[in-house]
Amino acid sequence: MKMYEKYLDCSEDVAAALKNHLPIVALESTIISHGMPFPHNIDTAKQVEKTIIDSGAVPATIAVIDGRVKIGLSDDDMKFLATSKDIIKASRLDLPVAAATRMNASTTVAATMICAHMAGINVFVTGGIGGVHRGAQQTFDISADLQELAHTNVAVVCAGAKAILDLRLTMEYLETFGVPVLGWKTDELAAFYSSKSGIKVNYRVDDEVTAAKIIKAKWEMGIDGGVIIANPIPQEYSMDPREINDAIDRALEEAERNKIFGKKLTPFLLEKIKELTSGESLESNIALIKNNAYVGALIARELNKN
Repeated sequence: MKMYEKYLDCSEDVAAALKNHLPIVALESTIISHGMPFPHNIDTAKQVEKTIIDSGAVPATIAVIDGRVKIGLSDDDMKFLATSKDIIKASRLDLPVAAATRMNASTTVAATMICAHMAGINVFVTGGIGGVHRGAQQTFDISADLQELAHTNVAVVCAGAKAILDLRLTMEYLETFGVPVLGWKTDELAAFYSSKSGIKVNYRVDDEVTAAKIIKAKWEMGIDGGVIIANPIPQEYSMDPREINDAIDRALEEAERNKIFGKKLTPFLLEKIKELTSGESLESNIALIKNNAYVGALIARELNKN
């Protein structure tokens, strides 16, 4: 038994999948506690899990409850995360504190990658990764997600980086730390709410077989770190880049006026953008995470074949 295993509790479904070497897809829990309003948060979390099941893999939503790292959540766990005010947003630095002091925490991209890797899960699906924030030249506000991607061996399927970020600087950062960004059936980086960003990905992949071969080759060669599969939002849900960028600019201005920063910034911006777009951004957010779940399940199944 590895020392960290004493902190993990796997659900029956996940434990059985690990024992029987079935494909598993990890999911974050921040979307439940901080990413969407109730009841959209629970409904979306369950829809995403169903998408993964219907696509032939086992979902494993991850959170910390009463200090225990839960790999796979019950309905009661999800309801608790969705409705309780006592949920912190945990990244790498928060995990040991949450475990040691029996806190309740939803997991960010970075924390979910860590916990998935501990449990032996190598594919993780999220909406969008964190990255280099706009104005980071002055604030140094860079998400811990990027360093986690540089070091932890988990493939991340996402709709690119969150559109509130500086996407060009985020790509530069990822390239510096050797994180491959693969465009799923596209040559451009997905821009979360929009399918187009004008920014080229490192390589394009058109099927799960190619994606899995690249991921396997990276890790078999001893090159640690994650791989990003940037999957564009379905075209029918893609928002006008001018509209969404205008909403982002206005939300950022309000955040600056109200001195909102750090962990509170992203939830504030997402909620403000939803308000400014009359809910259209929330609808797009739900569509893209479900689409990512489908692609993630395909890749997990392919990685699981050998």
